Amino acid sequence: MDNLIQLGVPAGHTASASTDKLLRMICKRVGQLFGTYPKLIEDGDKVMVCVSGGKDSYALLDVMKDLQARAPVRFEILAVNIDQGWPGYDTAAIAAHLESVGVPFQMVTEDYAAIVESKLRPGQTPCSLCSRFRRGVLYNLAQELGCTKIALGHHSDDLIETLVMNMFFSGRLASMPPVLYSDDGRNTVIRPLALVPEALLVEYAHKREFPVVRCGCPSCGLPAQKRQVIKRLLTELEEESPQIKTHMLAALQNVVPDHLLDPTVIREASSDSAKDSPGRTI
Repeated sequence: MDNLIQLGVPAGHTASASTDKLLRMICKRVGQLFGTYPKLIEDGDKVMVCVSGGKDSYALLDVMKDLQARAPVRFEILAVNIDQGWPGYDTAAIAAHLESVGVPFQMVTEDYAAIVESKLRPGQTPCSLCSRFRRGVLYNLAQELGCTKIALGHHSDDLIETLVMNMFFSGRLASMPPVLYSDDGRNTVIRPLALVPEALLVEYAHKREFPVVRCGCPSCGLPAQKRQVIKRLLTELEEESPQIKTHMLAALQNVVPDHLLDPTVIREASSDSAKDSPGRTI
């Protein structure tokens, strides 16, 4: 199984205590996010936890199980895996893991990989188009299954990389919010790991020996992929400035809209300031 990557620990090493410590560290950061976004999960929610077979989504499921046991609100969990039709995607390994952790789960097949490939322009990678197809499937599925929230495993490095990618390649100052409401108002997407660094999740995945499965897409993780380019750039910058990602994550939480160049934002900010200070001239 070429797409199955077993993340293990050294032989004879007992991981339980250190694994619990790592989970507590991750959950502490999740708790900080809940402090800012108290409606991230609400009483009576049915949360669809999207499990792709990657380390992040496996960790997210563990976090959601821990929250379910400890949080003051009561909510349900339903783990969902989407087989997108890429060859070699080992859904059996994912299903076996979901069964082993004892959560309700559903394996869904939506074979749109061939459609994605047919629509690609020369030199274009399928990631963006594939994600749009997957989002549509998840949105519809959440409605069918009665899920009130859709939980994704994006971590703080994902948010930072997306910010830089949008600036460099799309001309937009945007990232991925912890809570996102779909345009049609039917769905709410949450990212509980938004403040958790990827390095912590990598370490946790090794301790937990997750059966990490690649999506099967031939373009996944290629060096020339835009996200991989940004990852390398940030790694290089981090070598000179170890706190750079911490500062970038802080910047995402400390936006000064009227110090940017978007005229609509500046007008709104100026109007608000004028209301607060009637005698002020701009």
